[in-house]
Amino acid sequence: MPLSEPRRPRLLPQNRKLRHLNGLSLRNLSFAPPARRAADDDAAAVDHSRRLEVLREAGQLHPSRSSESLRADASAASAVSASPRADKRRPNARPRRTSLSLAHATPASRQRKLEELVESSVGDAFFSLHAAGDVEPVYVSEVRERSANFNFRFFDLADDAASRACILTIRVWSRRAGQPWALLLEEIVDLRRLNFIGTLADRRFPPNALIFHLEDGVYSLDFPTRAAEPRQAPPPAATSSYNALMKLANLESSIQDAIDTRRRIMDQINGILASRPPPDACDAAAADEEATLAERYVAAQRRANRQAQKRRDELRASLASRRAAMARGREAQARAEQDVAHNREQLEASRRLVAATELQIRGQRRRICSELAAMLPIAPVPDAPPLSFQICGLPLPNSTYDAATARAVNEDALSAALGLAALVARNLQFYLSLPLPYPLFPYGSRSVARDDISLLPDQPAPPPSSRREFPLHLPRGGSTLGHWRFEYAWFLLNKDVEALCASQGLRVVDIRHSLPNLKYLLYVCSAGTDDVPQRKRGGVRGLWAGRRLAGGLDDDGRGGGGGAGNGVGVSHGNDESSNRTGHGHGNGNGNTDSPSNPKGGGGVLDEGPLGERFTLRTKGLRENVA
Repeated sequence: MPLSEPRRPRLLPQNRKLRHLNGLSLRNLSFAPPARRAADDDAAAVDHSRRLEVLREAGQLHPSRSSESLRADASAASAVSASPRADKRRPNARPRRTSLSLAHATPASRQRKLEELVESSVGDAFFSLHAAGDVEPVYVSEVRERSANFNFRFFDLADDAASRACILTIRVWSRRAGQPWALLLEEIVDLRRLNFIGTLADRRFPPNALIFHLEDGVYSLDFPTRAAEPRQAPPPAATSSYNALMKLANLESSIQDAIDTRRRIMDQINGILASRPPPDACDAAAADEEATLAERYVAAQRRANRQAQKRRDELRASLASRRAAMARGREAQARAEQDVAHNREQLEASRRLVAATELQIRGQRRRICSELAAMLPIAPVPDAPPLSFQICGLPLPNSTYDAATARAVNEDALSAALGLAALVARNLQFYLSLPLPYPLFPYGSRSVARDDISLLPDQPAPPPSSRREFPLHLPRGGSTLGHWRFEYAWFLLNKDVEALCASQGLRVVDIRHSLPNLKYLLYVCSAGTDDVPQRKRGGVRGLWAGRRLAGGLDDDGRGGGGGAGNGVGVSHGNDESSNRTGHGHGNGNGNTDSPSNPKGGGGVLDEGPLGERFTLRTKGLRENVA
């Protein structure tokens, strides 16, 4: 017999809720598949019941066992077979193991075998609690590693929204070493049907047994309820009950209160009779009562007057503060109106300046685009299909490089045409104030397009530094990967042209038409009814700060005192043709600003940092950045 009586549960079954659950334990971790009844078990049970009926009718049933006991046995067997946990978590019976195979094994093999057995019986596990109808878990436990019996950390769900639920779903996840997580067990548990077991000592738990720790003890579904019988109270003694005594006490208190009340009323009546005045004194008493009442009314009215005066003073102070605030607001409003009136003229001037600046910017863009179209002309190819254009005399097909195109167009001419198209697109991004989404690097017939946006697949390609740079020229040797990179670079060029057209409100029908789209963009950007503004003068002298021009030129472009008296061969008037053609007015000796005559009136600049030579013919190429 146990030394002490088993504990009794303090919670009634219908009162068990999720907030009473404090912890969960798992015993005898097993990765074996759950045992399932054979398909012929039901048939065998039916056959057994039929045999019992035949024996009962034939009178051959043993008389010592009644049909009720047989029915009870059958119901118990059916209950055991219908238990949901037996079908869900009971593994198949394993054959007994023998150690004879390790009798003659080496210690290393025995150690390895033992480690394999231990690894096969332990694992990692954690569980999650789900309330009925909720997808998200109410609680997720920590991960316990390398064990077969898990005691998870206790928790408190008293403040959870589902704390009053009595039905919950328990999902246990486990894994072996080196394997992924898998759902080991899923149980729908009704806390009202748990069995109280009190303690975990002297228990042989089945595989994957769940143990519930509630506030009043330990519960399980695998064992019957184990609780102490209620103690037998001694027979009641022949005495008065507590309720009877309380009734007597209340009755005694009521009687005493009634006696006191009667005595008090008698004293009041006697006092009234003794103090009753004679008939002539009644008028004086009435007058005194009226005077007292009048005094009360006067005192109440005085209090009301004082409260009204206090309220009046508060309202006067509030009105004074409001008048002061309104005066300050009017002053601030007057100052704001003065500022608005003063700045209205400046606003109108600023608006006119902005409009004029926008007009100048638009005109400069028109001039730049027209000059760009003149420097790099894009014209239709004579005797060719529609939408066939050439740039600077180099034909460029419309993004379709097939066998027919390869036979018709030279590879070097195609690369050079693409380089010129990239040069036009790159210059337009500065003039139209639109950064290209795919930067272009025009290097003649070896131009390059760069893609820093797309997610490129990992493939054997050029070094990582140039993986995102795609050539705008055909590869040598017919490489498939190189040809793909060339077509993708052409596609990036077309996307840049499309972005430039979209910035000007133009809709591109087909981005594969490279030169037609560029031609259309230049035509729209250079179109207009106003006169194109002239180029601002200034030349490349701004690039050579602090340096003197060759031939005795000073900072103003005029001849210095140390020269031979020859004037500058560039016109300083408003004639722009003199700057474009480079022909100026010479001196009386007929000298011009030709590079072949550095001593003439034109003058030649010194060599630049890259070794190039400039003359005053390039004076009008610098824009007025101010």
